[in-house]
Amino acid sequence: MESTMSNSVSNGVVAEIITSDVKKKVGLNPRNGFVSMGGLLNNLKPKIVSGDFGYILEDVPHMSDYIHHLPSSTNPLQYNPAYSVVKQYFVDHDDSVAEKIVVHKNSSRGMHFRRAGPRQRVYFKSDEVRACIVTCGGLCPGLNTVIREIVCGLHHMYDVKAVLGIVGGYRGFYSKNTISLTPKVVNDIHKRGGTILGTSRGGHDTKKIVDNIEDRGINQVYIIGGDGTQKGAAVIFEEIRRRGLKVAVAGIPKTIDNDIPVIDKSFGFDTAVEEAQRAINAAHVEATSIENGIGLVKLMGRNSGFIAMYATLASRDVDCCLIPESPFYLEGPGGLFEYIEKRLKENGHMVIVIAEGAGQELLSESLHSTDQQDASGNKLLQDVGLWISQRIKDHFSKRSKMAINLKYIDLMYMIRAVPGNASDNVYCTLLAQSAVHGAMAGYTGFTVGPVNGRHAYIPFHRIIEKQHKVVITDRMWARLLSSTNQPSFLSTKDVIEAGKTENLLNC
Repeated sequence: MESTMSNSVSNGVVAEIITSDVKKKVGLNPRNGFVSMGGLLNNLKPKIVSGDFGYILEDVPHMSDYIHHLPSSTNPLQYNPAYSVVKQYFVDHDDSVAEKIVVHKNSSRGMHFRRAGPRQRVYFKSDEVRACIVTCGGLCPGLNTVIREIVCGLHHMYDVKAVLGIVGGYRGFYSKNTISLTPKVVNDIHKRGGTILGTSRGGHDTKKIVDNIEDRGINQVYIIGGDGTQKGAAVIFEEIRRRGLKVAVAGIPKTIDNDIPVIDKSFGFDTAVEEAQRAINAAHVEATSIENGIGLVKLMGRNSGFIAMYATLASRDVDCCLIPESPFYLEGPGGLFEYIEKRLKENGHMVIVIAEGAGQELLSESLHSTDQQDASGNKLLQDVGLWISQRIKDHFSKRSKMAINLKYIDLMYMIRAVPGNASDNVYCTLLAQSAVHGAMAGYTGFTVGPVNGRHAYIPFHRIIEKQHKVVITDRMWARLLSSTNQPSFLSTKDVIEAGKTENLLNC
């Protein structure tokens, strides 16, 4: 079997850059290492370290992989009085985090990722670092906290003074001004929603961006955004690597929908669920205050219904939760209209939560709409909340025996514009500091995030290869069905398809 060996051997473990044959053996998709954007093809292969008992480390790139004889120095954190009391602050070179922690007694050790955290050696001197931060895509609670903690982490832990903010997303690299970021500038921005740097969709021109990075002398790039943004970050890293530049590229995954794979959750998600509770409570008050009242709440969730599912489970006042992963139908036996009528007869009121991406196929058939995309390549969704509200009203207006009173609450943009709550602020701090430690240690081409409770450095391709979705054959969805007592709306065919999806996600 053919493979390309690296120069590093640690504790008898050989680091390999593997070929397609090896990828098949360890269960990796041979195409995972390829990301296409703007005509560029990412031909980087996963960096695999193999060990005893089926241990596999899917490592992240290091600048020393393509820059030979790269000098390093002692990490200045060991002289920082704030960290002098920590017994073992530095992460061991061989520390890794298991991707799966539920195993059988005869299971192999499986796939791991490199553990995040400070290393004893760093590859940047404090006075030579010129870092930049950019935010891309939609808004999300906690964006300003991440910006703040990157700036403060660089300054207070590594004495880095030169940090630039790229204004207006990716296109800001070549079409907008930058702003200087200091601890004083970012001191209280975590109390505000949105991003002080501004954001945009699209605008990714790899050559212009990397030219600008090189011209400005930037050597650390922190990119905050969702899967589309991380795809862009992967291509930027590839171009930087091709040019042989000493530039670390670190991604911080951002999506309010919690649809990024591998990591436990994305920042902003806890805040979104908490804010959704307010709307659900309001809908419940409205519904219970009038005869046959229906409170309908639309929440974010383009392709993944995690916000709707967790908000429903937390509320206990919701009678029906509709998400993109679970098909439903309106009319006929076992349909939504029949269930609404049943609940109104039993309780006299009802609360429905619907994710923005739910029922899009029904809506498209009804409105005969065509697929359109935004600047990031996302499908433009029809307003399912307004559509289903009108369909419910129309259905019951034909039934003179049951008059309904429906109140519709659209919380879409209110949720994402608020500042992060306490839980998300702590989480954003850990993400930002882990990214800073990784960049200073010379790692590049990675995204940071918690895997089974431990922060790790994850290769870009693992983050962008697929979306994290609710598995409707999983226990969590069963808990929701038990809580709401709603029908599953699933046919036998739907259950089979859902099972195939679950198997694919677990591969």
